[in-house]
Amino acid sequence: METDRTLQGIAPQLLFLEPGEDVPNHPLLPVLLYGRVLPSRAASAADVWFVQRLAANGWGGIWRGGIFSFPHFHTTAHEALAVARGRARLRLGGRRGAVLEVGAGDLLVLPAGTGHERLAASRDLLVVGAYPSGQSWDLGRLGEDLPSARRRIAGVPLPATDPLFGVDGPLVHIWRQAVGCSGRGSDGVVQEWSRADRRGTSTQ
Repeated sequence: METDRTLQGIAPQLLFLEPGEDVPNHPLLPVLLYGRVLPSRAASAADVWFVQRLAANGWGGIWRGGIFSFPHFHTTAHEALAVARGRARLRLGGRRGAVLEVGAGDLLVLPAGTGHERLAASRDLLVVGAYPSGQSWDLGRLGEDLPSARRRIAGVPLPATDPLFGVDGPLVHIWRQAVGCSGRGSDGVVQEWSRADRRGTSTQ
């Protein structure tokens, strides 16, 4: 997909999460937050713009709705969450994780295993969700067998495209670098579980 000029120069914030006591989180990949990516001309139909953008960049299973208010995670897919309308306060990473505010025009990408829940939200909150091509989500909750969950997470391939920017987008480069050549098979599957040197930090 041709890059929208209004998106040029946008770089995501990175959030590395420690393994949780109650949720697995991802061993290597950071959460990505693209802030205020929605062009002003698309504000009146933000959900349509996000749906078209995600689909054009190969992300599927697209839905419109909200975010569950209980801690949960997905072990079989990475997930993009675009805020089309309203605001929300989320907790990522489990009980001891990070709390952040997101609003209209923001887009989060959660690596497989990332614990997430809605703590509060405006009444008009509308989220567009999507998953990389070939991936479908499951629903993990507190009390899940974490060793089994981690094995499934380790088998989830890296996305071939960034949900906003396509094949050459920031996600592709950042996540490949995070995994590193020694930890990735030819298909992008993570082949190791522990690397804690950079987790638990956030950077611009």
